[in-house]
Amino acid sequence: MTEDTFVIVSKPDLQEQQRAWHDNLKLERRLSANTLDAYLRDLRQFLVFLTGHLGGAPGLSDIKALRPADMRAFLAHRRKNGAGARTLGRSLAGIRSFLRFLEKRGLANAAGINAMRAPRQPKSLPRPLTDKQAVAVTRSDEHLAEEPWVAARNAAVLALLYGCGLRISEALGLSPQDLAGNPASLQITGKGGKMRMVPLLPAALAAVREYQRLCPWHLEAEKPLFRGVRGGTLQPAIIQREMRKLRAALGLPDSATPHALRHSFATHLLAGGGDLRSIQELLGHASLSTTQVYTGVDTKRLLETYQKTHPRA
Repeated sequence: MTEDTFVIVSKPDLQEQQRAWHDNLKLERRLSANTLDAYLRDLRQFLVFLTGHLGGAPGLSDIKALRPADMRAFLAHRRKNGAGARTLGRSLAGIRSFLRFLEKRGLANAAGINAMRAPRQPKSLPRPLTDKQAVAVTRSDEHLAEEPWVAARNAAVLALLYGCGLRISEALGLSPQDLAGNPASLQITGKGGKMRMVPLLPAALAAVREYQRLCPWHLEAEKPLFRGVRGGTLQPAIIQREMRKLRAALGLPDSATPHALRHSFATHLLAGGGDLRSIQELLGHASLSTTQVYTGVDTKRLLETYQKTHPRA
């Protein structure tokens, strides 16, 4: 898509500002080609709507005179044509960008659209792995690294994600002194500096000890525990890449990511009788409502099991 795609749905004075906005996004803000195309497409859809809504191609004066009611009419029109909440939210982002650009030039007032809230996005349920899948990715003999210590490292990180419900940043932020001795729990610093204690399963500790035994680098007590192949701090992208390899090797779904192991930790605890408040504390969620999404996951899984196995289903 090029900047010329909007010419036929607006008057010359508005076309001039659209081109200036396009150049600003492309040359100054350096948006990616995909984002730029999406913004142009969203604005074009809005201008096509305004053409019918106003009875003619809109000009700069029409944009100046926009009211919240016009925006609500546009959103209603898009909903009627099948646009979902995510699509509508993205459309508002593109239109808002253009109106803010005009506002900075003293050519429009973006207060109306700024006050509008994007449609509420539907919450997507996390997709946990099965028990067997989660255990498989935490075993070093399933990992594909040529160096045994790297395979042990990757398995240890994933074991902490599944065994302790850690975020990948929390696991990679651990130091050897955090696991000194034979700890039964770990003190984790989560989002916002919030501290929490999580049990450390013997299997997860054993995976870490195997990595420490094989690691060729000297692991100073206060430095990062997990290292890259050159001795530097291990980056999350390395573990994410390893998980993609495991997906292919073990036939796992695309939803099998490092973060899915944290979801699996919570879902499996809930299925085993864990209560939401305890799981909330273990995950470090500030709000119980964040943890409650796992009740939907477990209910969904129970229904799937029922439909597959119940003789009357």
